Amino acid sequence: MTRFFTTIFFCLLSLFVVAQSIIPAVQPYGKIDTADLKMTSCDFEKDANAMVLFDVGDVNTGLNSTTLIRHRRLKILNLHGKDEANITLSYFSRHGLQSISDLQAQTINLDNGVINFIKVAKPQIFEQPVDKNMRQIAFTFPQVKPGSIIEYTYKLTIDGEGQFPDWDFQCDLPSRYSELTASVRNDYNYKMNIKTFQDLERNEKKAWTKSPGDTVGNKYAWALKNVPSYKDETYSTSREDNLESLEFFLSGIKYTYNGEVKSLMKRWWQIGEEFTSDQDDDLKESLKADTIINKAKSLSTEDEKVAYIFNWVKSNFKWNEKDRPYTVEDMKKVWQAKTGNSTEINLILYKLLVQAKINCYPLLVSTRDNGKVNLGYPKMNSFNRTDVIVSINKNTQSYILDATHKLNSFNNIPFDVLNTNGLLVKGGFSFSTSLKYTFITDDSYIVSIKNKTPSRVVIYTNAEILPDGKLKGTTQTESFSYNKIARGELFKKLEEARYVEYLKNGDNSLNVISLKRSNVDIDSLPLSEVVDFQQDLSAMGSDDTHIYCDPNLFAGFYTNPFLNEKRNTTIDFGYLTSYNIIGRFKIPDGFKVDALPQNVSLVMPDKSIVFRRTAAEESGQIMIHYTVYGNESVFTTNKYLSVHDFYKKMFQYLNEPIVLKKN
Repeated sequence: MTRFFTTIFFCLLSLFVVAQSIIPAVQPYGKIDTADLKMTSCDFEKDANAMVLFDVGDVNTGLNSTTLIRHRRLKILNLHGKDEANITLSYFSRHGLQSISDLQAQTINLDNGVINFIKVAKPQIFEQPVDKNMRQIAFTFPQVKPGSIIEYTYKLTIDGEGQFPDWDFQCDLPSRYSELTASVRNDYNYKMNIKTFQDLERNEKKAWTKSPGDTVGNKYAWALKNVPSYKDETYSTSREDNLESLEFFLSGIKYTYNGEVKSLMKRWWQIGEEFTSDQDDDLKESLKADTIINKAKSLSTEDEKVAYIFNWVKSNFKWNEKDRPYTVEDMKKVWQAKTGNSTEINLILYKLLVQAKINCYPLLVSTRDNGKVNLGYPKMNSFNRTDVIVSINKNTQSYILDATHKLNSFNNIPFDVLNTNGLLVKGGFSFSTSLKYTFITDDSYIVSIKNKTPSRVVIYTNAEILPDGKLKGTTQTESFSYNKIARGELFKKLEEARYVEYLKNGDNSLNVISLKRSNVDIDSLPLSEVVDFQQDLSAMGSDDTHIYCDPNLFAGFYTNPFLNEKRNTTIDFGYLTSYNIIGRFKIPDGFKVDALPQNVSLVMPDKSIVFRRTAAEESGQIMIHYTVYGNESVFTTNKYLSVHDFYKKMFQYLNEPIVLKKN
């Protein structure tokens, strides 16, 4: 049975005690079990190169700040695990909001039966700024070898009432034990999101008292054991969405005013205010860009003006590959250097659009690799980039713009924010029906970012089956919108020779004679790829009396991505895709059809995915037509078995050959 993520939203004060099982020993810093030093493999994940023996944290919600004391111990199992000895700790340092102190780290080795402790000396610990908001501490453990144990402990202090760090039970290594304990004052109310597919090993609550009859709050404990390493699953979103973890949200601070108990709670509009307050100068200042603005204003339609400014910024600014929800450099420097992070470049775009009298606003977004915004948990660090949202043509058309990626187009929602939520700051305009939104206040909106228009692929093959068991022909593929972008990115990454090998999918019997690509840089036209090819059909079992021919050529349906019987994460394709695959195959003289794929129709129970195939013989030619299209792009784990069964049958149909027999 598919394991489900258990997602529970509730106030901490309503947690119930769950009976705990036997818990692995968690030793104090510097105290070690010899059995762990002699360990050679992880008993619940045999191929692991390293593992977490334990990772424990203790949180205390003070009146003015919160502290987390963390102790993490790892085991290096072989040479490939030595990279785990390089540690980086990052924290939000701006305005002194966070700090790290009391750091200790050491390597523990068992040498000839003697336990040796090798400390990480202070000169080996390096602290430096990442940007104006973040700092990091980096160090490497000394004398690490297979069999070593490394451990470190530190205190994270978070300034501000009731702030609470999130906790990941899971990481890229298997974890024997992961535990978070917390002392929570009665002054604070929290919501909590538990994401696990295992049963909690501990889930406890007890009163926190300083003296008899003096209840300060409550103490809690949550733990998992034998947590597998995190592994990406095909068509899943970010690891942050799918890690087994705890997420906390301060839903209220109790205080007394004029003898009455009050409660404070942060809202989404306050997050918008934080952004505008922090970026106030960057949002207000105009750019000296008269030539660009005058050119834009001379264009006849708002679409043309948006397209011109968007393409100018995209072509003239270089993204530094950093996604940030804030600016790091002064905007004048970004304008002069023509390089910056995602928010800096997109705020340049925003300012130019405003100067051209285009109705637009900043849109805080969380990209798919950063994690989806949880609407029940308003916080600034939900976002990792700023895009621009535009409303034109009397509010009948809306666009979301990101000028950092060279293959993005102005009239297509960026792929990396599809099926996420964004926070529109300083709104006040109506959206077209192409974008759904949730009203928050007069000047902030949550925008549901989806694209319900299928991204099409049209493939046409015209080929001739030769009597000597060869196939020669031409395939033309037209890829629209997101499929065009995906193929463009793949071509750029692989370059032509390796891209051709990708098209062949490792089939040595298939020879690509030529590849011609057109409409690469024309946003309004699909990418056209024309392949001239030859294929030796003997690899399929063709002989003197029978010819076997696979009509599924260059369509990309090579390997079933859903072979596993179980899945832990939601399937998220991002966008809807519609495939229309047509093949025409000429029958050679002296041969006739022995077997032809049958007409079939395969439909998911909820009609979310449809596959159809028709095949016919006429006038010495075989016509075969496949259509594959989806009505949904997201499938939760409870639908996985249906998706698994559908894809299994579809790939069986796709692999059925044409069979010819000699007269």
